[in-house]
Amino acid sequence: MESALFSPYTIKNVTLKNRIVMSPMCMYSSHNQDGMLQDWHYTHYTSRAVGQVGLIMVEATAVTPQGRISAQDLGIWSDEHIPGFKKLVEMIKAQGAKTAIQIAHAGRKATVDGDIVAPSAIAFNERSKTPKELTLNEINETIEAFKAGARRAKEAGFDIVEIHGAHGYLINEFLSPLSNKREDEYGGTSEKRYRFLQEVIEAVKEVWDGPLLVRVSANDYTDGGLTPADYVDYAKRMKAQGVDLIDVSSGSVVPAKIDVYPGYQVGFADKIRNEANIPTGAVGLITKAVHAEEILKNNRADLISLARELLRDPYWPRTAAKELGISIESPKQYERGWF
Repeated sequence: MESALFSPYTIKNVTLKNRIVMSPMCMYSSHNQDGMLQDWHYTHYTSRAVGQVGLIMVEATAVTPQGRISAQDLGIWSDEHIPGFKKLVEMIKAQGAKTAIQIAHAGRKATVDGDIVAPSAIAFNERSKTPKELTLNEINETIEAFKAGARRAKEAGFDIVEIHGAHGYLINEFLSPLSNKREDEYGGTSEKRYRFLQEVIEAVKEVWDGPLLVRVSANDYTDGGLTPADYVDYAKRMKAQGVDLIDVSSGSVVPAKIDVYPGYQVGFADKIRNEANIPTGAVGLITKAVHAEEILKNNRADLISLARELLRDPYWPRTAAKELGISIESPKQYERGWF
């Protein structure tokens, strides 16, 4: 049978051998708190490339020290980070996968020492530190930090860059009226709340001409928050700016109860894809190959991202191929045990 999941997919000038993406997942393993890659990262990412995942996306990587989710997060705020990422990129590509990195700033959800920052001085919850409201100068400095992070990603040899605009981190905080109470040019209306992301995209594209993705949280799950319909409008704006694909997740800008089930976010990817006319990636409890096939064949999304399922099974593409009754190429070294 023909498989949608194992068909190639081209984003701009980069062709993936299949539609399977390793979703960015923080490893909290930069133990010297300097944002540097450790041996664990090389093993973790390269093993999924050996497992035949088409696109390996490196976890949320902070564009400033202050923007780390935790002190153990990876960083890309210094040129000193480039050699480690260059080595990782070369290791992944040697196994036939394409490479991506998610550049990020945690905003008010950072748990590092010292001041943390956000669009508005509102804590995430009662246990969280109250952030400092960003000044206009600090906003400009943060935009420049995203630009510098993209430049370093290019120098390291990554195929794709993803801007992290989801899960309640800084860009998501600017987009949502629940966390952005500003009354200047960066808040007050949907268009003004989008301005920070708009300027990040513009800055990144000054130094990055490869495929550009943005991850979004397409539902705040809270009265007064953003809905998938709002993200259709944002996606149209991103498309006009030259974003190539929207990586669609949901939630976490404020504490909220989310009813999770297999594929619970696929409808958001479907809506954005077909109403904003832009490619999307679907993620969220997609664990079975037949489910992934259904999503792709019905044009509900263009890529399938897996997170925890790839932690459990680094060779999930092989598992999926067996489920679908098809054969896929094995690493040469594993040929005797692959089938």
